[in-house]
Amino acid sequence: MKKVLIKNAKIVNEGEIFEGDVFIEEGIITEIASSISAKSPNLSIIDAEGNYLMPGVIDDQVHFREPGLTHKETIATGSKAAVAGGITSFIEMPNTQPQTTTIDLLEEKYKLAANTSYANYAFMFGGTNDNLEEIKKIDPKKVPALKLFLGSSTGNMLVDDEQVLEKIFKESPVLIAAHCEDEKTIQKNLQECVERYGDDIPIELHPKIRSEEACYLSSSKAVALAKKTGARLHVFHLSTAKELKLFENKKPLKDKKITAEVCVHHLWFNDSDYAKKGTFIKWNPAVKTKEDQDALLKALIEDKIDVIATDHAPHTREEKKNVYTKAPSGGPLVQHALPAMLQMHHQGKISLEKIVEKMCHNPAILFDIEKRGFIREGYKADLVIVDLNAPWAVQPGNTLYKCGWSPFEGITFKSRVTHTFVNGNLVYKNFNFNPFVKAERLKFDR
Repeated sequence: MKKVLIKNAKIVNEGEIFEGDVFIEEGIITEIASSISAKSPNLSIIDAEGNYLMPGVIDDQVHFREPGLTHKETIATGSKAAVAGGITSFIEMPNTQPQTTTIDLLEEKYKLAANTSYANYAFMFGGTNDNLEEIKKIDPKKVPALKLFLGSSTGNMLVDDEQVLEKIFKESPVLIAAHCEDEKTIQKNLQECVERYGDDIPIELHPKIRSEEACYLSSSKAVALAKKTGARLHVFHLSTAKELKLFENKKPLKDKKITAEVCVHHLWFNDSDYAKKGTFIKWNPAVKTKEDQDALLKALIEDKIDVIATDHAPHTREEKKNVYTKAPSGGPLVQHALPAMLQMHHQGKISLEKIVEKMCHNPAILFDIEKRGFIREGYKADLVIVDLNAPWAVQPGNTLYKCGWSPFEGITFKSRVTHTFVNGNLVYKNFNFNPFVKAERLKFDR
């Protein structure tokens, strides 16, 4: 589409909701007004019918499993599910096969995405115990961040040499995004459980193995190291109330040196759900107590937590059905993250404005993403129309992940994404896709 006019929308943007129209030309928002008349014969008019228009969600943490693990997901299948869930841009993680730990391997991923992605894309560079020289080559205008695993996860990239870690914190040319769990604590807890139960450890013990102590030990160490070195640190997927004391809300996001995120599953589930969901809600870090769940939501509302992400990390149903020690951690989320947060809005837990702030505006600010994340004139037209009163049940037949399942199966969401625009192009409308639209590589204004 060259010119698009979206009419009769309730626009959710920058802390406000107002009725208006949006005009798009060549992929750019060129006018926002209470009423815009059709200006051109070559114009596509979309009637939002009084539904809500939001900026496209920017998901700063996904695992699309390509290359090397494509039986679980691909950039094509993951991004397709993402746009159906209102996600118009994603930042993907480096623990693929091979791991994204050289500039050449990073650029190979960008080439894959250029040909197959439905959503705009960026890829994090992976840090290891022995690739500091490659880290120094990162171009901050082309790469969103450096990912460090301070606890092992799928495709083990554990950085556990403390001298190397301090050097990385001192010399990384970009923001450091960290998975924080203390490996020694986890291995000690795991060994105790294996000695008692063998491989078939009750799933309810997952948050005892990957414990509050393991999370706090690691995240507090990372925060201390960031303060010592002056590094820009973003702590991924907080899961405990205790960790929240490490973060502040006294400055606007753009001025913070140390930031944090929470994932949708840690807001939605707690340890009472293991009895029903089993290993299908086995994540790293683990879903923990109701008290932790409530504290995370409170900290999100109060701006101690800056971003909501998915940590979309699919595995096949067969893999997840394994006994505890063999069932991998992680689950698919991109298609259902925004509907889940909108459900929490219906429950009176969070406002639409706050959802947009944490899922759209703040990732753009945090990673210095160029001209995205807001509904502003001159910005890229990454936009989502949401019907807050269009109930739909999550079931395998309408789940788009390559792995074919969702932790939300059996839940009926009240809200549904009806339209997703990527760079002004209507990529998704009511379960139909335009496969001929190519997404763009994210740029970073640094």
